[in-house]
Amino acid sequence: MAGVVKETLDDLGGLGFLAWDSLRYSLSRPLGFGLLVEQLFQIGVMSLSITSIVALFTGLVISVQTAYSLSSYGGQLFIGDLVALSLVRELGPVLTSLMVAGRVGAGITAELGSMAVTEQVDAIRALGANPIKKLVVPRLLATVIMVPLLVVLANIIGIFGGMVTAAVELGQSPDFYVRRVIGALSIADVASGLIKSAVFAAIIALIACHRGLTVKGGAAGVGSATTRTVVAASISILVSDFFITKFLLWLLA
Repeated sequence: MAGVVKETLDDLGGLGFLAWDSLRYSLSRPLGFGLLVEQLFQIGVMSLSITSIVALFTGLVISVQTAYSLSSYGGQLFIGDLVALSLVRELGPVLTSLMVAGRVGAGITAELGSMAVTEQVDAIRALGANPIKKLVVPRLLATVIMVPLLVVLANIIGIFGGMVTAAVELGQSPDFYVRRVIGALSIADVASGLIKSAVFAAIIALIACHRGLTVKGGAAGVGSATTRTVVAASISILVSDFFITKFLLWLLA
């Protein structure tokens, strides 16, 4: 038990130092736009398919469940409201971030872990470059930039999925559905989802980079670190979602 507590505290301390160093080096020159653009493509564009599919079927499922559950109460008119609020406030940021954690987080850890065990990170230091500036900052910035954009797209696709179900199952017109969606959402709802997605993105990138740079034990260590990244990032997203939600509700009260 004591060993687990010590390891957890070491990880938290390492994440704190990594976050501080990443913030410092992200503001220093050179800015490394080439590395950033490459990571924007790898993290954002390459994640479009999985996040879009998840969002589409999430919207479909919410609308089907709403139509079934509220049919006895005549609540089918509120499908657009429920789909939009569910996706924008919670499901869009959380599900998209979980998908990114599984795909991008694991990839970052495997990539940096392979570099660490083959002493490429040490070679970067020997050449006078800073591994955090070179390896961590571009991945952190790209994740924080792209995850909110993926969430916005996921919300749109999920709302569209809800509209398809509303039109096919209930005969609602797209115009009526869109008006319900627009009427249900507020700027605070959209801002809440974007704030959550940015925080989740930072959590994913920092955990993935920290695990990757501290890998030990060769190929087996890389595999273990990759698994632990996905688990730690997923749990951190769900736990932090609760506290961020409570904070935003208190802030807007």
